[in-house]
Amino acid sequence: MAQTCSKQSPAHTVALLELYTSEGCSSCPPADKFVGGVHRALTIDQVVPLALHVDYWDYIGWKDVFARRAFTERQRWLSNAGGSRTVYTPEIFVAGQELRNWSGGLPAAIKRINEHPAQADIGIALGKLAGNSLPIEVNARAAQDAAQRGKLFVALYENGLATEVKAGENGGATLKHDYVVREWIGPIALGGDGKASLRRTLNVPPGAVGKNLGVAAFVQGDKGEVLQALALPLCGA
Repeated sequence: MAQTCSKQSPAHTVALLELYTSEGCSSCPPADKFVGGVHRALTIDQVVPLALHVDYWDYIGWKDVFARRAFTERQRWLSNAGGSRTVYTPEIFVAGQELRNWSGGLPAAIKRINEHPAQADIGIALGKLAGNSLPIEVNARAAQDAAQRGKLFVALYENGLATEVKAGENGGATLKHDYVVREWIGPIALGGDGKASLRRTLNVPPGAVGKNLGVAAFVQGDKGEVLQALALPLCGA
């Protein structure tokens, strides 16, 4: 693969922020806006935000075009791992743990995570976007004591999205979204040597603009703990 850019994760742990949201949820737009602006105060080497749209509100009048059942299942898994049987929107997890006071507590939570040395190392390389095809290569390696419980996940995310909602709780509103997960790959188990790799050509959504795209990767343990995260915006687009 001819690379246009690449990036390696830092020595500290980068926080993974997961927002579970829905266009059919009237309380979600403020959270969408909050996560969309997270990099105004924090850098991409401090936090990797992802917005995962769930499908369990689709029945109340508006079907979220970004929603996937897999994201609902992941939210339930994270909740169960944290000892809860309840899911709701908007819900934010940081490093695999629920953060209820996200509007005020996010900077401190991220700072605590960044203070820990990373238990895994991740590298992302992106090829040239050609039409709707984006070649990527992701490599991960976990520390020996973490390798057996680690799994690699990779996501294609998109910024600058907008939807004119015609019905449901947000009917009549134009909702704006950033860091929306458009493609999701994983879990990929780490091998006996603590390594995992992925080389694939991603299908970019029709009409997507290169400058709004990025690839994120993270290694997560079987109890929900995130060993490392990394994001690389598309370059040369």
